[in-house]
Amino acid sequence: MRGLYSIGLLVLSNAFMTMAWYGHLRFKDNPVLAKWGLFAVVLSSWGIAFFEYCLQVPANRIGYEGYGGPFSLVQLKVVQEVITLAVFVLFSLLVFRNEVFRWNHALAAVLLVAAVWLVFKK
Repeated sequence: MRGLYSIGLLVLSNAFMTMAWYGHLRFKDNPVLAKWGLFAVVLSSWGIAFFEYCLQVPANRIGYEGYGGPFSLVQLKVVQEVITLAVFVLFSLLVFRNEVFRWNHALAAVLLVAAVWLVFKK
């Protein structure tokens, strides 16, 4: 159960992270936000990233085997990276509708799943 909690928190934290890292790229479409300078954009991204950390840190603590979780450090990192990319693909398809998901992106996703499989092999 700790593994599922950890993965759920990682998904939520990555949603905040993706918004912090890439959401500001849509500011140009809003007349008020488009006037923000780089410093204001950085501060807004930090504000969003705060919530990412509030979820990411507990996710790693809950999931790490050193704290009673099911995952080694390497497993946690690989799972987190795959979640990051899955959340990013969903975000980019919903928020940046002009982005195209191509065959090579799909193949890269398959290889990432293979990486997860490999990291969990004993």
